[in-house]
Amino acid sequence: MTIFSKIIKGEIPSYKIAASDKYYAFLDIFPLQKGHVLVVPKIEVDKVFDVPDEYLNELMAFAKPIAKAIEASFPCNRVSMMTVGLEVPHAHLHLIPINAADDINFANPKLKLLPEEFKQIQELIVSKLQ
Repeated sequence: MTIFSKIIKGEIPSYKIAASDKYYAFLDIFPLQKGHVLVVPKIEVDKVFDVPDEYLNELMAFAKPIAKAIEASFPCNRVSMMTVGLEVPHAHLHLIPINAADDINFANPKLKLLPEEFKQIQELIVSKLQ
């Protein structure tokens, strides 16, 4: 069982942004930028393009309002979408507010945020969800 499956089941706490019967979105606890959200299918599949079509087809529709809420919450040029997926063998999508291409460089140092900061970011993004 992956760490994401444990998060989805509530065995590990997370800063939940949204959930459906097929997906779970939560703040990345090692964010590149404030507002960095992970969108994870609730089924455990390693690679994003191995995810069944029924999930993959709906992934963007689930992620879109979250991306719009991130964009409304943080000054940014756009919300980038990445599917790096090397650190956890469970398909996931990174939604990251960016102003420059280097803002999504995973070699950059990760932000170190306090629990209170994560909670504020969570509440802000959730408040902007349509």
